[in-house]
Amino acid sequence: MIKKLETRECTELLNNNYIGHLAFIAHKEPHVIPITYYYDQANNAIIGYSAEGHKIEAMRKNDIVSLEVEEIKSVNNWRSVQVHGMFEELQGIDAKYLLHEFAQNVKKLITRKEGSHPEFISEFSSKLSEQGIPIVYRININEITGKFREAPK
Repeated sequence: MIKKLETRECTELLNNNYIGHLAFIAHKEPHVIPITYYYDQANNAIIGYSAEGHKIEAMRKNDIVSLEVEEIKSVNNWRSVQVHGMFEELQGIDAKYLLHEFAQNVKKLITRKEGSHPEFISEFSSKLSEQGIPIVYRININEITGKFREAPK
């Protein structure tokens, strides 16, 4: 039976993962792509970064986005969270600070979950193009929902 996750369980799932699927609208069509993210629990927001391109251009035009994160063990044992929120492009010192927080927190998660010890952001997140400075963004969360399924024991 599929059941709802409590809010605490949803934020726990977000906190314990760093890969999700970002949904946005571009050219009147939905797009879903995998991203590396960090859940900023203190501000109830998702932090990400990207090079200039299709995704950033689309979110600048339509700032309503969603993020889906899941943990799947089997067809009858999974948890999934969906976040609905607003894209916000960050600038200056805020962007630098949150990019640092993003890198430090994702490195900790990778070390804890996978046992490896990445030193650089390029080891766990898509490499930035030669365009220089990354675009750091925040998804300010409006709503979090989650579901799970566990096989009967």
